[in-house]
Amino acid sequence: MATLFFRWLIVGFLIVLTTYVKGQNVLISDSNSPAEPCIMIDPKRPHVLMAATVLNNYYRSSDTGYTWTEHALTSSFGVWGDPVLVVDTAGRFYFSHLSNPPQGHWIDRIVIQRSDDDGANWTDGTFPDTSGKTQHDKQWMAVDRSNNHLYMTWTRFDEYGSNSPSDSSVILFSKSTDLGASWTKPLRINKVAGDCIDDDNTVEGAVPAVGPNGEVYVAWAGPAGLVFDKSLDGGDTWLDDEIAIDPMPGGWNLTIPGLNRSNGLPVTACDVSSGPHRGTIYVNWADQRNGPDDTDIWLSRSVNGGQTWSPPIQVNNSQVKTHQFLTWMAVDQTNGELWFVYYSRESEWDNVTDVVLAHSSDGGNTFEHEVISESSFIPSPGVFFGDYTNIVAHDGIVRPIWSRMDNGRLSVWTDVTPRRTNLSIAQNQSAVPLESIQSYPNPVVDVSYVSFKLRGESVVSLEIFDVLGKSKGKLLNQENLGYGKHIYSLERSAWNMEPGIYFYRLTVNGRSSTRKMIVSER
Repeated sequence: MATLFFRWLIVGFLIVLTTYVKGQNVLISDSNSPAEPCIMIDPKRPHVLMAATVLNNYYRSSDTGYTWTEHALTSSFGVWGDPVLVVDTAGRFYFSHLSNPPQGHWIDRIVIQRSDDDGANWTDGTFPDTSGKTQHDKQWMAVDRSNNHLYMTWTRFDEYGSNSPSDSSVILFSKSTDLGASWTKPLRINKVAGDCIDDDNTVEGAVPAVGPNGEVYVAWAGPAGLVFDKSLDGGDTWLDDEIAIDPMPGGWNLTIPGLNRSNGLPVTACDVSSGPHRGTIYVNWADQRNGPDDTDIWLSRSVNGGQTWSPPIQVNNSQVKTHQFLTWMAVDQTNGELWFVYYSRESEWDNVTDVVLAHSSDGGNTFEHEVISESSFIPSPGVFFGDYTNIVAHDGIVRPIWSRMDNGRLSVWTDVTPRRTNLSIAQNQSAVPLESIQSYPNPVVDVSYVSFKLRGESVVSLEIFDVLGKSKGKLLNQENLGYGKHIYSLERSAWNMEPGIYFYRLTVNGRSSTRKMIVSER
């Protein structure tokens, strides 16, 4: 109902700021209850992607995410969820996860496995030393691409779930300087410890990021709210005291109707591009400062190495009390643009849920929004839905990843819509005068025709993209067209189009719609 309602707003006479143009969704898998997805792209070979979900599922793509193969990760130390993927400058993928070893105890260590052949084979795994019967959870990793050092931060519990005041949770850091073969002794980096209840006063959400000069940055949530720490020597030493970012009113443990649990834990990223916001540190999270019936997505940034932080900037643009939750953020390091993915509920009934992609090209001053899920879904609290989404972005290739639930069955998805050019939002336009758009034949053999009908005079562009999002050229470039039906021919030979997948994007008065087009052999 919510999706249909907002579509009506767009084609009606009300002004809206959200683009409800459905994306090009790709099903990665609906087997083995895939939740808590992560995704990684190799920047040097952007057609190569890896993804993973709990407990031990991973997926490989060699065509920028259009098709995937499914696999199971194994290790003698056990593979027990919280999958995290990173890749170094030589194309080596690293997969860190929780453990459940036959010789040991549940989540007694964080295991890191490496693949030198894009996931065809993996090492058995290594891990930082974790003596004693402590539990280790919620790890994340980063790669310093200047030297391929690996950095990892996570939460250690004296006893997971304990409510004893003598048990505490802390944030640990370890690094590897030999491609994951060995790890330094874990170093506690937080001063204010948390409890072990796995609730608001537990310290969690440590996601490391690397700065332009090799700085290591990380933020987390806990009893002191949202705090930040940094190292200027590769993680050997850290600040004496955490720097406060935000009190995070209401805490990080969120109640979202229809889910058995949810959180607003932070994501840290740094712009190391050559763009105008190089060096800016960003922290993205969700909280309920506006009440338990109103969850929002937030961003804070620092332009001075984390010494001071901006007041929270609201990422989502919902104008009603509703829930936006499980956010993740990525920086496109080719240009510094910010991309966010999160779940959204514009409906006030039935827990109807959509997936939203948000984008900022000005360092978080303004945001553009797009619902990318091709249909809404309703989760069931009886099925574990996971604790996060994920997203990667490189040179306009943006790949969000999320789980959805249909009739209690989980599946994991991505979106492959080309986004090399910015999403176009016409904030002061009235109804979009576009009645229909189609291409025929599809698949294309020699010649294709793109047809669209306008309901009034409009400024129109029509652009063709290949599978990597690179423009092949424009059929129309800011042309003034009048009322009626317009048809344009596209000759395959003139555009040097080999067989494969392409996209055409029609932009009318600043609003865009992207459609897939398949080119076949004669």
